[in-house]
Amino acid sequence: MNWKSVRLLLAVLAALLVGNVAFAQPSGEGNNVFVPIAKYIRNGDAERLSAWFADNLEVTIFSSSNDASRNQAKQIVKSFFDTYSPRAFTINHTAGRPNMKYAYGTLTAGGENLSVTIFVSCKDGKNYYIQQLKFEKRN
Repeated sequence: MNWKSVRLLLAVLAALLVGNVAFAQPSGEGNNVFVPIAKYIRNGDAERLSAWFADNLEVTIFSSSNDASRNQAKQIVKSFFDTYSPRAFTINHTAGRPNMKYAYGTLTAGGENLSVTIFVSCKDGKNYYIQQLKFEKRN
């Protein structure tokens, strides 16, 4: 994990704890945003997944981080899915507060087990968009 990732993780955790207590929720309670996102990751569907992308987001694949537009991110994720064809994806943990949610999951793809981290935020008061999507090899 590089310093930029550590700083981002600490910033998100701090944001969750400042003024509000962070709360974990099962994916069926308030974190339904992750149901379609998980389905598209499981299916390797970069096109439909990209509909959830913010206009600009951070995509990290194996320590290579890119700040990208929605279209650039779609191409990055499509290339990743072409190389690492998903077989299964499970969300293991979700947490958040109003307007910001986080999910951590396990992806089996290309014969490897990968960790997937997803940060979403609500900018317009009703729709959530992926701000960060990270794929990392599990140790």
